[in-house]
Amino acid sequence: MEKKRKIVGLCGSLRKESYNAKLLKVASSFIPEDIDFEIVGFNDVPVYNGDIDIPEVAERPESVNKFRDALATADAFIISSPEYNFSIPGGLKNAIDWASRGKDAPLMYKPVALIGATQGMWGTVRMQTAFLPVFTFLNMNPVLQPEVLIAQAQNKFDENGNLTDEKTLSLIKRKVENLISASKV
Repeated sequence: MEKKRKIVGLCGSLRKESYNAKLLKVASSFIPEDIDFEIVGFNDVPVYNGDIDIPEVAERPESVNKFRDALATADAFIISSPEYNFSIPGGLKNAIDWASRGKDAPLMYKPVALIGATQGMWGTVRMQTAFLPVFTFLNMNPVLQPEVLIAQAQNKFDENGNLTDEKTLSLIKRKVENLISASKV
């Protein structure tokens, strides 16, 4: 029996009412039914420490193993993240650091689509630019077009958390379609 294809979503914000978590939900609505989609959390992953990331010597923390195992099931990734201090949020970067080590690094060589929302005026352009060296190091295949850099997110969602901006919905749909094409998932 053929393995069902899968896209994993990562949200760079841990906030309960995160606009980026809402964006992942929107993105998932454009994924065909024959492809699984799962959002994988990382809020229990400890701060990266190379002294305990030596699988030949000691076991990685269980939360790290669980996170890496969930990522390993993915054929492609969607990352939705805010921009913190002109860059990648620390928690997300930390989780990616744990997932980037070893010959079995679950992010390596996989396609990734990056989207983001912020309440500020400039969208998430600096965060998305900061990700490019990370994707390069991991030999990931970033889907760069169309760019989804949502500024003033508080004005693009209704009181129920639904994205109401048609142009943004169209961009997200195209981004997901391009990820599926790039990944052949």
